[in-house]
Amino acid sequence: MERRVAVEEGLSPIREYLQQKGYKVVDMKSVAQADAAVISGGDKNFMNMQDAMTDAPVISAQGLTPEDVLKQLESKWLH
Repeated sequence: MERRVAVEEGLSPIREYLQQKGYKVVDMKSVAQADAAVISGGDKNFMNMQDAMTDAPVISAQGLTPEDVLKQLESKWLH
């Protein structure tokens, strides 16, 4: 099954890394159909909106490498 991850605009290294690892990366406007979302972590209002739009895991990429983001995504999907 292909996992769909919504990635916030401006996180190109993470977007590219997840695509290389075989994930389907979509824009945040498609977050309701995504299995997870990755945000920059800088906008608290966005987080509140995010919580209302999806029950999927939301990862804040602030201070994380693309590899760290992938580890967090995979650990949340295992639970």
